[in-house]
Amino acid sequence: MTKKIRKAVFPVAGLGTRFLPATKAMPKEMLTVVDKPVIQYIVDEAREAGIEHFIFVTGRNKAVIEDHFDIAYELERTLRERGKKAELAILDAQRPGAGTTSFTRQQEPLGLGHAVWCARELVGDEPFAVMLPDMIMKGRTKSCLAQMTDVFQETGGNVIAVEECAPEQAHQYGIVGVGEAKGEAFRITSMVEKPPKGTAPSNLFINGRYILQPRIFELLETQERGAGNEVQLTDSMRTLMDEQPFWGVRFDGKTYDCGSKVGFLAANVAYGLERGDLRAEFRSEIEAILAGL
Repeated sequence: MTKKIRKAVFPVAGLGTRFLPATKAMPKEMLTVVDKPVIQYIVDEAREAGIEHFIFVTGRNKAVIEDHFDIAYELERTLRERGKKAELAILDAQRPGAGTTSFTRQQEPLGLGHAVWCARELVGDEPFAVMLPDMIMKGRTKSCLAQMTDVFQETGGNVIAVEECAPEQAHQYGIVGVGEAKGEAFRITSMVEKPPKGTAPSNLFINGRYILQPRIFELLETQERGAGNEVQLTDSMRTLMDEQPFWGVRFDGKTYDCGSKVGFLAANVAYGLERGDLRAEFRSEIEAILAGL
C-alpha cells in the first residue's frame, strides 16, 4: 500500500539577495503578498494537501519565520481585549497545531540538495514533499501539492510537478524528458539542468514541488558538489532514477515566482484583484497608474 505523504520540507535558508535591501534584516520568505507572507501561502498549500508535519530548514536571521508560526501572546491578548474576533480568527487559521512544526539549521549555503539533506532526521524513513518557498502556486481546482499527492497514491515512486515554457526558453530551466502516460502522470525519462539551446528533451520544466522517497538522503550524503559548487538536488534525483521511477505531473494552475521582482509584483496584483474587499478600489488605482504612463 502506498504511504500517505505526511511531511513537507521547506528550504528557507536562502539569503534573498535579489531583494536587497528589503531582505537585509527580514527573510525573503516573509515578504508579503497582499497581507500574508509568501511562506504562509506555501504552508497553506501543504495543509490543503493533507501535510501533518511542517519541516523548515532555516539559516541565521530566520527566527522571525518561527515566530510567525507561533502564538503571539501580547498581540492576541490585546486583540481579545478589544473584541477583534475577525483578526483573532485569521491568526488562529494560519497557525499550525502544537507539535506540527520543526526547525533545523543549514549552517552553510551549500545548495538545495544540502538543505534537503539537513532534514533527514526529521523526515525519517518515509516519502516526503519538498516545497520551494519562492513559488506561490495557484491551482485552478486544487493546490499543486494536492494534485501531486493524488497522483502519488496511484503511481508511488517519486513525483515532480512540471509546467510548460516556450521552447525557446527551455535552456533557462531544469527540463524533463517525457515517457509513457499513466493517468494524469507521465514517466520521466531524463532530467537536464539548463540544456543548451535546441537540445532540450521537452518544454516541461521542474517548477519547485517534489515528492521524494527517503533513499534520496543517502544519495545526497555522498553527492559531489555540482553547479555553483553546491550540492544539487537534481544530481541526486538523476542517480535515484536508476533505481526508482519518477513521474511528472503537469500543474493545472498559475505559478508566481516570488523569488523574482516581477513575479512578486505580479502575485500582489493577482491576489489583490481576487480579494472582494479590495478589488474595485485596487483596480481603479491600477488603471489610473497605467493611464499615467
